[in-house]
Amino acid sequence: MRLIAFVLAAFIVSGPAAAQSWQEYTYPDYAFTVMFPAAPKIETTTHEVVEGRSVPAQVYSVRQDKSEFKITVADLADTGLDEKTVIDHAIKTLAAGGEVKANFPHRIYQVYGRQLSIAGADGSHATVAMFDINGRLYQIEAKVLAGGNDFDLIRFQQSLVFERGVSNRSPETIRAIREACAGKPNQPNNPAGLDDPRCTAQ
Repeated sequence: MRLIAFVLAAFIVSGPAAAQSWQEYTYPDYAFTVMFPAAPKIETTTHEVVEGRSVPAQVYSVRQDKSEFKITVADLADTGLDEKTVIDHAIKTLAAGGEVKANFPHRIYQVYGRQLSIAGADGSHATVAMFDINGRLYQIEAKVLAGGNDFDLIRFQQSLVFERGVSNRSPETIRAIREACAGKPNQPNNPAGLDDPRCTAQ
């Protein structure tokens, strides 16, 4: 069962019922499915994964009113970069010009990564999740500008799913994470990591 991004709830405000235009889009070549409020623009570009080094990337994006929804899939194959280096650089880049309000582990089925909530200096709000999987960085971002509607931020981020069977942790590592959290107050059934705030609560 997916970890719900409860730490991002501070950015949710009362919103209208889900718009009928939201649809699910599946990309088998990259093993993921996500919902967009309109058909996304698809671009082949590059993405910086460490300072001074960019790699080929696909970007799927929609801009609607004062909201922006985007998924970047960057090719990490043959870069020799480890997950922590890539994720740390992504966080540093995303946080530039804003303030990170939350930075916690995230999980979609057996894919483990990080999730952020960011308050921009311009009054914008953003939710982001990132995953290093099978030689690719997946980065999903939802941003609403000042005066916009926050309602769809988490809707977009939480719509991302990977194909069943895709994982970036070994069965042994997943078992160790679960066992380390066992018996803790507010224990989640399937923690997103050892620093899952519910797992580490005293």
